[in-house]
Amino acid sequence: MLTAIGIDPGGRRSIPGVGVSMAEAEVHWRGFPASLQARGPHGVEMPTGDAHAGREQALAARLTGVPRRRGQSPPAEDAPAYVPRPSLPPEVAAGPRAVFDAPDRGEAERRLGLAAKRCRAVAPKPAEWPERDVPEGLTIFTLPPGHRRRLRTSDMPERLNEEVSRRTQVAGLSPNEGSVLRLVSAVLMGISEGWETGRRRLATGPG
Repeated sequence: MLTAIGIDPGGRRSIPGVGVSMAEAEVHWRGFPASLQARGPHGVEMPTGDAHAGREQALAARLTGVPRRRGQSPPAEDAPAYVPRPSLPPEVAAGPRAVFDAPDRGEAERRLGLAAKRCRAVAPKPAEWPERDVPEGLTIFTLPPGHRRRLRTSDMPERLNEEVSRRTQVAGLSPNEGSVLRLVSAVLMGISEGWETGRRRLATGPG
């Protein structure tokens, strides 16, 4: 399942589309943004999401020239998989956290260099990890400081997925993709309506 979450110029969230497919992830990723564009959504300034097969290729093909970013939580959470012994994860994971807490991109890149240098002293594999996975999360520094706090992580789509799972698990098995799509769409329509009529997610006025 792929779900698009958007924030309009007024700072309110909405869910412009959802896709369900049993096909390979890359095929689905390419078709999903194309279907959104065909329906009319436009003005995308920065798509964000975690690393999935086909994501980069699909976004590059459909949203040419639009900066993309990755959530900032996964790099720190993935740290234990890249360290040679159990005692090192907290030390290694602290590097990305310091990078993302920087006041601006220049300082973030400086801290990233220091973190990679420290990791390189531990083992080559952890050193490759921040240099490969962390920079895509730095795109957030192009947004105003007040927006970074809200959008720096992927907590919002993850929380939405949890809510969809909670409400659809009671249905049990579904006979085909169409039935899953109808059920998930009904759940998301209710959530999106609440977002669109509720309080703003971001303050878009001066300051």
